[in-house]
Amino acid sequence: MLNLMAILILCLRKCGLSKCITLYLVAMATADLMGVIIGVVLERINNIYGFANVLLITPICALTLVFRLAVMDYSVWLTVAFTLDRCIAICTQKLRERFCTERTAIIGVVIVAIWCCIIGSPFYFAVAPFEVIDNVQWRCIFRADYFTSPVWKAYQLFHVIITPLLPIGLILLFNALTVSHIIAANRVRRGLRSSNDNEKDPEVENRRKSMILLFALSANFILLWIPFIVSIMIWQAQNYFYTDRYLNSPSFIVQEFGFMLQFLCTCTNTCIYTLSQRKFREEMKKGVKHLVTLNGRLCR
Repeated sequence: MLNLMAILILCLRKCGLSKCITLYLVAMATADLMGVIIGVVLERINNIYGFANVLLITPICALTLVFRLAVMDYSVWLTVAFTLDRCIAICTQKLRERFCTERTAIIGVVIVAIWCCIIGSPFYFAVAPFEVIDNVQWRCIFRADYFTSPVWKAYQLFHVIITPLLPIGLILLFNALTVSHIIAANRVRRGLRSSNDNEKDPEVENRRKSMILLFALSANFILLWIPFIVSIMIWQAQNYFYTDRYLNSPSFIVQEFGFMLQFLCTCTNTCIYTLSQRKFREEMKKGVKHLVTLNGRLCR
């Protein structure tokens, strides 16, 4: 719900953000919303309750898996692209005019989408039908050779490095550069305003808020992905889709906990990026008001 509201508010462009930032935030909120729909509703909940049996047919189930992985990767790499954009905007005056534009943002969003679809597509061939009923293949299960083949093992390691290890490293690097630049700029500014030490500097306050936001974003992303990384490291083939799929299996608990936090990350990203903006909060309050009222008047 928050992701959908964020998309609507950002598309109206009433938050005072640049077109470049707005485009990144809309793309991120859309990717996060699709992650919830595909990963939670169409995949997890449907596998339990079967409200849409057509999605349980093996080829469609395999496509759902690919789309879910692509959307999750897309959300992660959009975070990297947005962090890079903010780093350049704050640290480099010359590159900011050329790089931090709406055209560059559109190109970046499209390239990231294509890249994530490409690296996720091989997983379509990693699954096999769980059962065959009346010559119809149902549900998806990873092939046995997925856990034993050197090719699949190498590709799985490549995919884990691409998402999330590399993004975590890049986000930390870009944020470190941004924070160091802000600290250096604040020192210079304080030196120039030495005669007015008792007065609050609004520019320094804005930079301080930016640093807090960057730290919050980095901590949120890294902490919510750590259990998934741990589950990959302790992964055992027999504990994924086969045996020990109950709460008494520590590896299965860690694995499912990691998946849960992955989906949670799709919600918290939008909260951190948008709720920190005063104008967005104002627009959200107006939207909530009209949801519980009729034409702005209390329903009687």
